[in-house]
Amino acid sequence: MSKVSIWVKAARLRTLPLSLSGIILGSFMAASKGVFNPVICGLALCTTIGFQVISNFANDYGDGIKGTDNETRVGPERALQSGDISPNSMKKGIIIAGAISIALALCLIFIAFGTAYISYSVVFIVLGISSVIAAVKYTVGDHAYGYSGYGDLFVFLFFGLLSVCGTYFLYSKSLEFSVFFPAIAIGLLSVGVLNLNNMRDRESDEKSGKRTIVVKIGNEFARYYHFYLLGASFLFSLLYTVLNFRSFFQFLFVLAFIPILKHAYTVYNNKDPKELDPELKKLALSTFLFAILFGIGLIL
Repeated sequence: MSKVSIWVKAARLRTLPLSLSGIILGSFMAASKGVFNPVICGLALCTTIGFQVISNFANDYGDGIKGTDNETRVGPERALQSGDISPNSMKKGIIIAGAISIALALCLIFIAFGTAYISYSVVFIVLGISSVIAAVKYTVGDHAYGYSGYGDLFVFLFFGLLSVCGTYFLYSKSLEFSVFFPAIAIGLLSVGVLNLNNMRDRESDEKSGKRTIVVKIGNEFARYYHFYLLGASFLFSLLYTVLNFRSFFQFLFVLAFIPILKHAYTVYNNKDPKELDPELKKLALSTFLFAILFGIGLIL
């Protein structure tokens, strides 16, 4: 395998649709209000891809040096685990990805706010730096929050609230309370993907001292927790649609919950953690579909 292929694999491109879902939904919501800007959209998508790549590299590095990624792990083999990338090379990759992402974020902030909204720029610069720190600290360091069961909270905040509401604010320079409902929905679905990942890796995580919520509450309650996440996501989406009803096209998002419902049935009947791995991609793509359908429903 070539070096480029190895780094592309380490970037875990299959995680990108999930991370982009909030940006897409926030952009659609802005378009429905007549404040869409294609340049802001493009920069926001590129910045988010950068942050996700940082997160994936850091996750590979953190779990690799701590021995969490080992021969007992159920999911795909990681770059450090396989020896394809050394720890020092991965650290350099994290630094390079971080520098590119921060540069993109600064361009995005300048295009969105210029010199007219300095206070907004400062807030978003802080949020951008916080995003990079959160991406790295998930598994890296002695106090990595992913090892203490706080990963779900951070995914909800960054993939849901910050992603959707922050994107909407970049366009509109304002924020309506109702925007939080679809943001919560995306956040809950994103946490569902993480929970599924942790259900798959529960045994290896527990052995290596990674105290995810799944490790803390066990598989059975993790399954119920998963269903609550999916169900609550649907309810918050429905609540926004009812409160802001203009057209029946707004119910297009329900179609995305058909594969999600099928996914929930699969999780309910699951006995082998290995079989949960394909469900990660299904739920992530369903979340991406949800963002697109929800957004299209707003502008039709």
